[in-house]
Amino acid sequence: MSLKQSLEWRYATKKFDPAKKLSADQLQHLLDTVHLSPSSYGLQQYKILVVEDAAIREQLRDAAYGQAQLTDSSQVIVFAAETEINEAYVKKYIDHIVEVRGIERSAVADFENVILGAIGRMGEDQKIAWAHKQAYIALGIAMAAASEAGIDNCPMEGFNAGKFDEILGLKEKGLTTSVILCIGHRAEDDHYAHFAKVRKPANELFIHI
Repeated sequence: MSLKQSLEWRYATKKFDPAKKLSADQLQHLLDTVHLSPSSYGLQQYKILVVEDAAIREQLRDAAYGQAQLTDSSQVIVFAAETEINEAYVKKYIDHIVEVRGIERSAVADFENVILGAIGRMGEDQKIAWAHKQAYIALGIAMAAASEAGIDNCPMEGFNAGKFDEILGLKEKGLTTSVILCIGHRAEDDHYAHFAKVRKPANELFIHI
């Protein structure tokens, strides 16, 4: 399918078939694709947790108001924003650029200064909000990639982020939950799969200037 056809096929899956799991290859393909997500300055100001442990997922379900997708999907993907975006974080990123591209550090000194200047003008709350936005870009790529691969998915914001952080030990990792994506295969009796897709008419959505 084309990406457009894939997005016409997808919907926010409400009922997953717990007996149908993604293969290791399917999951790896999805993660490899999300790994390529764009982000501001290429910093990837987030981490992505792949949660499969049944006991932890039960706890996450409780923190998501009992929504069954948390336990019935094949995996729960948690996008978590970095909470410590500072000079050390930028230095590590620049060091990685130097290593991957095999260049002198001086070649990216101006770029490093631009990033440091940008984050220096932000308060801590602004930096975390910025990181959440980058995580949402990765979420969009994940949803598109999953749909293109025939993997059902459901993005979710209906959860207690503080409890998720606690259950997953994110504070200690310098992270906080942004958004989650449940992935797997729809149950045959999920009637949401048969609803007509509703979107704004194009003439109400797009403004051509």
